[in-house]
Formats: sequence, C-alpha cells, structure tokens
Amino acid sequence: MLRDITLGQYYQTESVIHRLDPRVKLAGTLLFIISLFFFRNFIGYLVAAVFLAVVIKLSHVPFKFMVKGMKAILFLLLITVAFNLFLTPGEALISVWKLTITKEGLKTAVTMAVRLTMLVVGSSIMTLTTTPNNLTDGMEKGMRPLKIFHVPVHEVAMMMSIALRFIPILLEETDKIMKAQIARGADFESGNLIHRAKALVPLLVPLFISAFRRANDLAMAMEARCYRGGDGRTKMKPLVYQKRDRLAYLCILVYLSTGIGLGRLIL
Repeated sequence: MLRDITLGQYYQTESVIHRLDPRVKLAGTLLFIISLFFFRNFIGYLVAAVFLAVVIKLSHVPFKFMVKGMKAILFLLLITVAFNLFLTPGEALISVWKLTITKEGLKTAVTMAVRLTMLVVGSSIMTLTTTPNNLTDGMEKGMRPLKIFHVPVHEVAMMMSIALRFIPILLEETDKIMKAQIARGADFESGNLIHRAKALVPLLVPLFISAFRRANDLAMAMEARCYRGGDGRTKMKPLVYQKRDRLAYLCILVYLSTGIGLGRLIL
C-alpha cells in the first residue's frame, strides 16, 4: 500500500499539462477544490468529473496510476462514508439493529465520497505533472503579495516543496524497513486493527532516525552551496506566462462558471 501513494511523485512524460506554468496548475487545483464545496446537486459533480477526465487525458498520465493513489485513502474514505451514512438524522430508509440509514445520510455519504475522491485525484495531477523546482517557483511567485506583510515567501515555498519531495522518499524508506523486519520475523499482517497498529510501533524509531539523517544531509548540502534564502536570488528559468497558460486560465473560468452555475441549481 505504501507504494500506492502517488502524492508528491512526479510522472515524467510529455504533455500540454506538463508544459503549463506551475502558477496555472496551483491556481487551477485550488479553485477546483474550492468549487467542489459549492455544489448542491450531482450535476455540478458531473461537470467536475468531465473536467477532471479531460485534464487527466491531456496530462498523458495513465488512469491506472491515478487510481492507484486512491488505495492509500481507502480506509479514510470508508470511515467518512460510514459516519455520514449512519449518524446523519433524517428520513429512515433501512434499520438494522441500532443502525439506521437515512435518506439524508445516504445522500451526504455519496457526496462526501465523490468529493474526497475528486479532491485527491485533482491534487495528485498537480504533483504528478510538476517538478519540485517548478512547484517551488510557482508557490513563491503566487505568494509574492504576502511579502507586504513580511511573510518569508521563499522560505515557506521551499519548505512546502521539500515536504512534498520527502513523501515518496520516506515511504520508500518505510517499505525497506518493513521488509528488513519481516525478514527477521516481524508480522505486520495478522491480528486485528489494534494488533497491526502496535506492530508498526517498532518502525517509528528507525524511520525517525532516517528522516533526521536525510534532513541533516540536506541542510549540510544547502550550507555547502551557500544557500541564504530568497533575498537577491535569481532564476535560471524565470516563469513567464505563455499563450497556452492564458488559454488554461480561460478554461478554468469556463469550468467554474458552468460547474458552480449548474451545481447550485435546486432541483
């Protein structure tokens, strides 16, 4: 399951989505996530699904690779659906023992499942089609107005980029530690959920040691290269909007106006 997490990974291929300015992808992802919370009916979610499918097709990232990332949040998705399904009051549809499924609960559970799925897939597209360096530059450019309030924009963007870059590295390290402990007789599969959780405790110490070692190596490497933050730094490849970026903004605005307009209709 650890290898199924796609967040933070970059998928190397050639596509129009890969060539877009990272600021366009950051803004588009943020607006897409926000739009999911404005819909009042399933027409809006249908428009969002079509928009997402078109973006995935244009990105040339295999759909199976996208779906693989959903396995990591399957447990969270099931918990969210169960809580909304059984704990939402309203008109009863099915009653089994002390559990009651209501009409409102069923609608809320389906809505939350669709919303969470689209949120994860939409966020994954951004990281799969954007290199960490471009992502850092895009965040820094996008948050530049915050410098008025003395916010260290470059440092914040660098930390977020490093955090995303460390996700697949730490997952790979966890997988190696688990295989090493399994070879020594550790059992992570048998027993109930509590026993499995307790079996994972011995992973924490070597994982934290490895994480701190990698963080220290990265800090030493940045020190050796005289890294001093964002003041006075220049870019090898400055971000400049192209025609395709303006066209992408137009497509995003069309999606927002269509999706939110149809999605807020009371049927």
